[in-house]
Amino acid sequence: MARDITTGDFSRSWNALLAAVATTPGEDFDRPSGCRGWLVRDLVCHLVVDAQDVLITLVTPADTAPTADATTYWDLVGPPTGDDPLDALVPRLAAAYGDPALLKFHLDDVGSAAGRAAGLADPAALVSTKDKVLTAGDYLTAYVLEWTLHHLDLVARLPSAPRPLAGTLASARTALERIAGAPFPAELSDTDALLLGTGRRTPTADETAALGGLTARLPLILG
Repeated sequence: MARDITTGDFSRSWNALLAAVATTPGEDFDRPSGCRGWLVRDLVCHLVVDAQDVLITLVTPADTAPTADATTYWDLVGPPTGDDPLDALVPRLAAAYGDPALLKFHLDDVGSAAGRAAGLADPAALVSTKDKVLTAGDYLTAYVLEWTLHHLDLVARLPSAPRPLAGTLASARTALERIAGAPFPAELSDTDALLLGTGRRTPTADETAALGGLTARLPLILG
């Protein structure tokens, strides 16, 4: 099940997510997403911020040795409390767009730029973000997990929407297993491993038994 993650997965996962947003009808932007407390429009607005972060990071060089890689880029944090100013800002900013078409346009605009910047980046170049230094390749690899989880969030209550690609689901599972320090049970699909591992879904009794000792480490909330 596990496989090496490549920066090519960044482009595949990001392009699939952008395409899924582009084909989401405007009326679905007021539906709940898989992110607790966020509507689809809030999630899409968050993706705009994420794309901006990618652009900023890729042009923020570092001149010291790496302090993180694609796994340790992510910090494990506590459950959201609603006190984070950025979390509170996103729904207000999303609502300010009004027409979902404007939000789609902005994401396509900045998201396409982020994709192009990723394609032009030297994977060996050192970049700085979140008070960490890592290679651009590791940074882009870390975002495969972000894009795949948010793709699952986008389609959580949109049964006809296109799902994440099988290859990037596998890559994201590999990344989450590295963060967890242990593999998820082989009988869990990649999607279920990601949803259960990050607390996006509550495990059934059978799943809890299969997870065994790993249950005590869950959910893995990434920050």
